[in-house]
Amino acid sequence: MAFAPRRRARRLWAYWRAEQRTLRQGLVALLLSTLAAFVAGIALGSITHTLEAFPGLFILIPAVLSMRGTIFGAMGARLGTSTHAGLFEVTRARTGVLYQNVFVAVVLTLLSSLYLALLARAAATAFGLPSISAVDFMAIAVVGGVIDSALILGLTVLLSVICYRRNYDLDAVSTPIITAVADMVTVPTIWLATFVTRVEVVSTGVAVIAVVASLALAIRGLTTDLKPVRRILLEMLGVVLLTPFLDILAGTVVEARLERFEEFPALLVIIPPFVAVAGALGGILSSRLSSKLQLGLLTPRRLPEAPAVLDGSLVVGFAIVIFTVIGALGLAYAAVTGSGSPGATTMLWSSFLAGMIATVVALVVAYYVAIGTARFGLDPDNHSVPIITSVLDLAGVVALLLVLSLSGVTAHG
Repeated sequence: MAFAPRRRARRLWAYWRAEQRTLRQGLVALLLSTLAAFVAGIALGSITHTLEAFPGLFILIPAVLSMRGTIFGAMGARLGTSTHAGLFEVTRARTGVLYQNVFVAVVLTLLSSLYLALLARAAATAFGLPSISAVDFMAIAVVGGVIDSALILGLTVLLSVICYRRNYDLDAVSTPIITAVADMVTVPTIWLATFVTRVEVVSTGVAVIAVVASLALAIRGLTTDLKPVRRILLEMLGVVLLTPFLDILAGTVVEARLERFEEFPALLVIIPPFVAVAGALGGILSSRLSSKLQLGLLTPRRLPEAPAVLDGSLVVGFAIVIFTVIGALGLAYAAVTGSGSPGATTMLWSSFLAGMIATVVALVVAYYVAIGTARFGLDPDNHSVPIITSVLDLAGVVALLLVLSLSGVTAHG
């Protein structure tokens, strides 16, 4: 019995050595994701005047950011599974998995943009907050959604083709990179979309066209003869309808403490990379578990089997490195810009400890969502990444605020 921990340690080390390529690819992808989300944090801080001119717009931003990860993260996971199963082909054929996933992404982008706009407006009303009209919300969400989704869709397709041709592990790189690009382009495209609302006629016209186009595409998708498309849409619709509530709540939690964060701008800037990385880590694990479930290498049991535990250890390793980097980036930003920070020790420790808390949540939720969907005969790729991303958006924010509160930073926020 005394040698059991030693044997487990040797087995873990052997697994990490065997997965060196995945570790390198995943770490690089996560670092890129962190830097991109850090840029997103800076971008968010630079449009404060727009947020003041368009009350309620901030409520929409976290949900839109998460939805891009939901739609295209799930798409990357499905393409990763099809690659492992030998079903992926670089073709424009209507019956190919690539065409079908692109079609699904277009339909879900339009539908989710309209839905998020209405949900943001409803949330503002429910919490008694001033906000722009529902029409303006729809115009901004749809125009911004079309622009940024076109960029993210192109990247997702390109990434899947490159990974297929070079034999890279798409599950290890798709979620972090897609999340990174979504973080970088979404805030600027939302800002650009606000100019549409400057002319009331244009805003109304865009909203009407978006509603008609969304309904037409939804009907076509749900009645198509392509069974995989129908199945993905039906399964993803539930996810699209339910997960944004967590993102709206996460945005509300942060906004309630924005005045306190103004004293330490470096903390506000690290929120986007912190939340993005938490979701990306969960996405990596859920994608790997989904692929193993699909291929029969893992069975949906109440307690995780050895392959799932070993995959979880990779995520913990990533988390230790990346959340330390995020704290360091916050300190660097404070030093370069001369803005306030709560101090080096608090910054680094808060980022690390909150990151570990979020990672534990990611491990638990990713595993049980994956096996739960498998037991109900659903496709884990359509649910694991979207659900884990939304849960980690809220859990990441709460974990960070909790640690900051215990450190006395936001105790009075």
